[in-house]
Amino acid sequence: MASDVVDLFTELAALPSPPGEERAVADVVARYLRDLGLDVDEDDAGAKVGSTIGNLYCRLGGNGNGDGIPVFLCAHLDTVPPTGPINPVVEDGVVRNSGGTILGADNKSAVAVMLEATRRVLAENRPHAGLELLFTPKEEVGLLGAGAFEHDRLQARVGYVYDQAAEIGEVILGAPYSHSMEVRFHGRAAHAGMYPEDGRSAIAAAAKAIADLRLGRLDEETTANVGVINGGTAGNIVPEWCTFLAEARSHDERKLREVVQEMLDAIAFAGGLEDCEVETEVHKSYSGYRFKREDDVVQIAHAGLERAGFTPTYALSGGGADANVFNERGLRCLNLANGMLDIHTPDERIAVEDLERMVDVTLALLDVAREHAA
Repeated sequence: MASDVVDLFTELAALPSPPGEERAVADVVARYLRDLGLDVDEDDAGAKVGSTIGNLYCRLGGNGNGDGIPVFLCAHLDTVPPTGPINPVVEDGVVRNSGGTILGADNKSAVAVMLEATRRVLAENRPHAGLELLFTPKEEVGLLGAGAFEHDRLQARVGYVYDQAAEIGEVILGAPYSHSMEVRFHGRAAHAGMYPEDGRSAIAAAAKAIADLRLGRLDEETTANVGVINGGTAGNIVPEWCTFLAEARSHDERKLREVVQEMLDAIAFAGGLEDCEVETEVHKSYSGYRFKREDDVVQIAHAGLERAGFTPTYALSGGGADANVFNERGLRCLNLANGMLDIHTPDERIAVEDLERMVDVTLALLDVAREHAA
């Protein structure tokens, strides 16, 4: 028989929630918490970031003797856009989507685990030093919900997200800095068969630029990518415009600045070769962070994982998460792996056992935090 956390996860996963359209899932989450007798607040971030919802926030005051470290838990409610129906099924102890698109374990598995752990805390009257829950929109497109949340509302200074697709036990000590880039080439349209020499091909300029960029893994800390390209109006017209979207990431902020400037130089050079004008917009996506093993947020995670029966391992991530936002703002937020596999693909899945055991991990984190000297 399916457990409560599995039932909750499949209910959430079945509701499509691409970035900006998270209302149906948010309503289930809010109703679940209110059914537990908790107050849920939704802020005004939705209007700021272009979502149907704001951030959902809920707080449980500590019920121990006042010692220990309060904890906040955060998960995002959006998924990458599904390309078909979502029909979660349990097969051989694994939750999959039989509909041929994403499952949404990223990050609804974390949502379900955090909600179930909260239910257990209340049902068992488990002592804790304080627990705050935050559920955000539009994480997948730039950590926008977390970025719009007034972090001063959090009383806890230590927090956790479960947003790493790896075996339970992996602790992410650091994540990269990231910049995004939008590039637009302006050429000149002309009939491609009659007057091609009068045209200036924006696509040719963009192609030269991309060919000159160093892409992929540049070193152990740094990556770069061009992910989207669009241009032209018809096959018989020299294209007067072309755009592409690119990004660069690095655990070293200095390296990131150097790579971004290298990309800008290559883009400008290609535009000059093809006699095209170039517009570039560079935006900071998020700031990176790095923890030491002796930091309290890491020590609590290490002890909690061990108490739940896991051997902690340590790694750096190549991706960002809501944790990046909170760490930039002076909180201490750690990303823990939760067993998700092949996220963002039709093969996305998570084991029933991993869902259930992450509830145990969450309860162990709260136990250890309560016992930890503030």
